[in-house]
Amino acid sequence: MTDPAQPLRDLQPQFEFFIGIDSDGCAFDTMEIKHKECFTPNIIKHWDLQPVSKYAREAAEFVNLYSKWRGINRWPALVMVFDLLRERDEVRRRGVSIPQANSIRAFIDQEQYPHSNDGLQAYMQAHPGDPELERGMVWTTAVNATIADMVHGVPPFPYVRESLQAMHAKADMIVVSATPCEALNKEWDEHDLAQYVSAIAGQEMGKKAVHLKLAAAGRYEPDHILMIGDAPGDRRAAKANDALFYPINPGDEERSWQHFYDEAMDRFFAGTYAGDYEASLNAEFERYLPDTPPWKR
Repeated sequence: MTDPAQPLRDLQPQFEFFIGIDSDGCAFDTMEIKHKECFTPNIIKHWDLQPVSKYAREAAEFVNLYSKWRGINRWPALVMVFDLLRERDEVRRRGVSIPQANSIRAFIDQEQYPHSNDGLQAYMQAHPGDPELERGMVWTTAVNATIADMVHGVPPFPYVRESLQAMHAKADMIVVSATPCEALNKEWDEHDLAQYVSAIAGQEMGKKAVHLKLAAAGRYEPDHILMIGDAPGDRRAAKANDALFYPINPGDEERSWQHFYDEAMDRFFAGTYAGDYEASLNAEFERYLPDTPPWKR
């Protein structure tokens, strides 16, 4: 079987610095349209949440956009939406049956198959005839089709292109994302940004921490590895590889990228990024990502 992550294993350093860059919500302003117009409507449609659509939308947007879980894989995010709905008095009063998602939880808990459409297909072959998994496949396929139909012409945030151009002659760069590779390649090619990166790593290649490990670990000094992202999962991927992290603050992305272009980028290359400077940026990042839904505050 061909290893989807082999291109990452095969990368050879051209520079002494390495930078991983998340895509959705970080390089591109696509998080809002993908979740509000593609993911959430399909959650409501395919999981029979029409009677509580208002609350389903609130839960989905909190998990995927406005909380510390921002940017997590679609499967644990879906289960979290179900769990939040099950807790709400407003939902219980409507007598709506919220999926327990036990089969999906089992798929999430295993590590043999990646948490992607292809991974689910392989998992279903090992667990045939499960109606919940079949329903999940219909949902996730519909999400991808809606994204392909809906999401186009969304440019990168200001200062992304300028930053990539400035770093291109100083660092090896790859895209590190939980988005399917097909969508990533489409977006980075559409806006002529693929030319600046050595590889585009999506969910089929494993988790973000795996992307960084395969592409960078042991090939660069830890303080020469930087992950740029807009979600705690990006930071965890960086720290799992002893790498540095630069946060793109949700809702304040343009200012974050301008700050990176004007100051943080040069500090990274000069070796003055780690320590108090990185810590101050992370402290600010934390304030953008609550862990309590607004209806519980």
